[in-house]
Parts: sequence; structure tokens; C-alpha cells
Amino acid sequence: MSVNSGRTVFYRTVLLLLAGLIPVAAVEGLAGAAYGQTAAPATAAARQIGTVKVIAGSTLTLTTDAGQAVTVSVVDGARILQIEPGSKDLKSAQAIALADIAVGDRVLVSGKAGDTASALAASRVILMKSTDIAQKHALEQADWQKRGMGGIVSSVDAAAGTVVVMVGAKKIQVQTSKSTIFRRYAGDSIKFEDATVGTIAQIQAGDQLRVRGTKSEDGSSLQAEEVVSGSFKNLAGTIATLDASAGTITLKDLATKKMMTVKVTANSDLRHLPERAAAMFAARAKGGAAPAGAAGAASGGAGDGATRSAGMDLSQMLAKLPSETVADLKVGDAVMIVASQTEPGSTSVTAVTLLSGVEPILAATPSGTPAMTLSPWTMGGAAPEGGN
Repeated sequence: MSVNSGRTVFYRTVLLLLAGLIPVAAVEGLAGAAYGQTAAPATAAARQIGTVKVIAGSTLTLTTDAGQAVTVSVVDGARILQIEPGSKDLKSAQAIALADIAVGDRVLVSGKAGDTASALAASRVILMKSTDIAQKHALEQADWQKRGMGGIVSSVDAAAGTVVVMVGAKKIQVQTSKSTIFRRYAGDSIKFEDATVGTIAQIQAGDQLRVRGTKSEDGSSLQAEEVVSGSFKNLAGTIATLDASAGTITLKDLATKKMMTVKVTANSDLRHLPERAAAMFAARAKGGAAPAGAAGAASGGAGDGATRSAGMDLSQMLAKLPSETVADLKVGDAVMIVASQTEPGSTSVTAVTLLSGVEPILAATPSGTPAMTLSPWTMGGAAPEGGN
């Protein structure tokens, strides 16, 4: 990697990191590459990123993405730069004063490590205003809803930069480019802050994928601007046993015909699909027309155009559906589940997303392949669940 290209990668990663779109671990090791050097162990110790919690004179107290409290002394003559969310480099950064920093702002500070791991003397501060980040997140969330889609990866051609995604029974070709942003989730985590900078080479057939970009007129292809992927297991079937107190259910997965034990935790997202909405998706799976008003019924009659759109996929609608608990479920209920599986081939998984009320959808696909798929995360600039 050349010095200039290394700097571009580094600064691009820093900007995503400041905006809260990737974890701090993603930037480690890139500083040396940015300048054609091998990063020394002290480099990471002299750089911290986090949210400003307290300001006292020239001292900032940050809370890092890992939850650590760091005391930063801003030295006299320190460079303090403000950048806008969405900036691709530091060329447009504006020099500001220390007094312009406010509680809640995101900052990347670099300088000399202090006497302890939680202290740093900063000679440079790069800042994003919290209000700017919130506004950008809101706009990106809306854009994901408008121009995003999700499905299961059918095939990948990394050399050509293409990924074929199954959205129900429809194949959509996703074309990526050098400017496409890739992020990757760990198999045991759906927290947005746990996602790292990824590559197309990491994407495998069977992965969950969510993509945002420009669709072709016929909807058969999409030019990707941003791709988030992860390896999660999809299950569909009827609950065979249920232990609400232990938070476990068993079911026979329609696709694999295996009995699976599913652990439901406090972090599992349980939703219920209303009957009219389920009928809409079942009709679509059969190639028929959706019942009038079904999509609106899914969100309790919400009148937004995105919800009413017949083109909205199940993942986009998920956040609008009513929540439920394990106690609301019963033996015999049909469910669709996205789960994390720490050991490949294991019959025990942990539920990430569980959707009940899907009897019509599963009945429409007797082959055992669900007509609709769920994405395990909420997409957008903000972290899932409001950034938790």
C-alpha cells in the first residue's frame, strides 16, 4: 500500500469511527500503514476516541467506545479540527477553538500518553459535533428504508465485485465498486458497534446481507454504496416445546428437518406479524396480489408511504411490528428466527430476531424455504436500538 492510499484508508476509517459507524478496534494498526510505517505499540496508547462527558478548562473527560473513562489534557497550541459527518478526508476540516467543544461531541485525540493508561496529553483533536452526527444518522436511517434491501447471499464473485442475493424467491445481483463501504458482523453479535470494516472476500453463500444503493428500473440489480453482512442462521418452523421460565423453545426447522433448541435472551428481539400483513406476504410468495391495507395493518395503521409500499421487504417492516415476549408464545405457533450459532453444526442457537404470526408465509412455501427473510439488525447510520 502506498503512503497516499494508506492515508486515504486511515482517514476514511477515522471518519466512520468518529461518526459511531465502526468500533475503535477497526482503526488500530492503520496509522502506521497510512504513513508507510509499522505502528509501534505506543501509537495506540497515544490515541483515544470517545464521547466527551466532562469539560473542565483545558481538560476533557471522554468515555471510549469500550466504556473506559479517559482524561485528556489539551496542550497549548494543540490543533483542534472539526469535520462534518460524511467527509471523506480532512481537507474540509475547520480549525476551531477548545471552547467550541461541547459535552456529547465525538472526538479523536492524539498526542503523548500520560502516566496512566487513562490519561493523555493531546496535541491534536478531531471533532464531530453530536448534533451533526444525529442529523446524519436520521438521514441515513431514512435512506436505508428507502433504498435498502436485505436477503440471503446465494453466490459471491469477489473478483467481479458481484454478490447474488435471494430476496424471497427473487434473485438480485448486487454490484460493488472500489467506493462501496463493507462492514462485517461477528457471528455472536449484532451490535452495530461490534461491526468491523470488512471486504467482499468475507461474504459467503448463506450469509445475511443488507445493502443500500441504486436499484435498476426492473429491480433485478443494485449498485451498492454500503454493504453490511454477517453469518447468521435462519430457522422456520412450528414451536414443539416451550419453557418460558428458562427462555428456551424447540422446533423442527423446515429447511434442514433438524430439531433445534433456541435460547431467547433479554437481547433477543421478539415481534408479532398481524394476520393481514402475514396474508400480504404469503400472497406475494405465491405471486398473487396483496390484500388491500395489509401493509398498513402491520404497523398498526401507520400512514407512512414506506410502510404502505407493496415493495417493502419483511426486514424493513420488522421495526414497526408489535413487540412480544416468550410468555406470549405457545406450542404450535409458527415462527421465523434469525439466530447466532457459536459452534457450526450445533443444534443449539441463540435467537437474535424471532417473528411469530407467520403461518400463512410458511404455508405458502411447502418446500421448506421461507419466502421472506429477516435481517438480524436495524440498519442506518445509528447503532441498533438507538446506539446501545
